[in-house]
Amino acid sequence: MFSSVAHLARANPFNAPHLQLVHDGLSGPRSPPAPPRRSRHLAAAAVEEYSCEFGSMKYYALCGFGGVLSCGLTHTAVVPLDLVKCRMQVDPQKYKGIFNGFSITLKEDGVRGLAKGWAPTLIGYSMQGLCKFGFYEVFKALYSNILGEENTYLWRTSLYLASSASAEFFADIALAPMEAAKVRIQTQPGYANTLREAVPKMYKEEGLNAFYKGVAPLWMRQIPYTMMKFACFERTVEALYKFVVPKPRSECTKAEQLVVTFVAGYIAGVFCAIVSHPADSVVSVLNKEEGSTASQVLQRLGFRGVWKGLFARIIMIGTLTALQWFIYDSVKVYFRLPRPPPPEMPESLKKKLGLTE
Repeated sequence: MFSSVAHLARANPFNAPHLQLVHDGLSGPRSPPAPPRRSRHLAAAAVEEYSCEFGSMKYYALCGFGGVLSCGLTHTAVVPLDLVKCRMQVDPQKYKGIFNGFSITLKEDGVRGLAKGWAPTLIGYSMQGLCKFGFYEVFKALYSNILGEENTYLWRTSLYLASSASAEFFADIALAPMEAAKVRIQTQPGYANTLREAVPKMYKEEGLNAFYKGVAPLWMRQIPYTMMKFACFERTVEALYKFVVPKPRSECTKAEQLVVTFVAGYIAGVFCAIVSHPADSVVSVLNKEEGSTASQVLQRLGFRGVWKGLFARIIMIGTLTALQWFIYDSVKVYFRLPRPPPPEMPESLKKKLGLTE
């Protein structure tokens, strides 16, 4: 499967234009053959520009590694805020606000209590990041080849939505066990303090169902979140370079491009938090309670209840999403991966629409 995807990716419209033109032998107007020494020099320069070919197995592997770092590190860094947010969702009478939640947690558990659940968070979200970012690149290449160059441009938002939803479906299966353990540790005082304590206890009480009973509401939370995260980010980057950044992306330094990445990531994160928060509330309560279903929890929480902790989630997810995109793009820069610019209308489509003479 992956070899066929890699083969298709080399010709897809999201490929880096320079690489694709060199690959097809169309990098410029036909000219007489150059002397051998000059040809070798140009070939070496082309190879040195990127560490691998767009759509190669190495490319996808490094994208997956970028996802591991971006999701694993950022989610672990915001464990204290995530812990307070979860407690606000499952016990709103006791934890009435973000600052009140921190105060009560520090008073009852001390500073170390704020780090509860760091291990399942690090493992779970590293696995999720591997699948989320790695499979997003795979599905985007696959679907764009199915659509063709012109439809890829015209339907690019739908392409981002479909690719991210497909990737997140698998990412949540990887995340679910650790997410269930994390919520138990964070929201049930005395249940377990570490991952090593929580996992055997959960399995003994409920079997494998304890780790996967929350996967459906996790899909409800994460798939809309990820669809918004990727589609909003991609279109925001496109808009920033078109309307805000005073020069073309090709003329921006790597540092300037990463600033644009961070800003676009934060904007996307705010929308992500709002879209996914109701389902996040259901997941938090569901993993705390034994024998409850998602529909029962949703009915009991009601409309107001599912929005508890939204402000904390906006702060957390906005910052987290911005940092994730920044780290992910930095990994691409560090490993010299192809980073295609925002999509432009194909010349064939311009001719059809009468935009060129």
